[in-house]
Amino acid sequence: MLYLRQVTLVILIALAASAQQSQPQPGPPQEETMARINFLIIKDSNGKPVKNAEVVLHQVSKDGKQKQEGLELKTHDDGKAEATGIPYGKIRVQVIARGFRTFGEDYDIAKPTHEITIKLQKPAEQYSIYK
Repeated sequence: MLYLRQVTLVILIALAASAQQSQPQPGPPQEETMARINFLIIKDSNGKPVKNAEVVLHQVSKDGKQKQEGLELKTHDDGKAEATGIPYGKIRVQVIARGFRTFGEDYDIAKPTHEITIKLQKPAEQYSIYK
């Protein structure tokens, strides 16, 4: 009888240990490590939306180098574009639109939702000695 109790106790301990190992490890769930970024691209001069602006996103490594893979978006008529599934960390954003200066800046992504407004400027006048 004592032997049966000991065997039962060993089995229960083994089951409890295996159940504990199969528990998910602590840490943020996968959904919390991905972000949604809402972009609004407007003209600096009057605040009107810029449609068909190209928004290019690249992850940036810890040493500041841009990673090869990237994501390209186009703005709608309202100047808005949205990117989902962006991993937390540093990203480089470039905005290219006909008739405007190219915009570029790095952003730290550390929360589930980001709202980024970018004001595009007209190109500066070029100076020449031949004028």
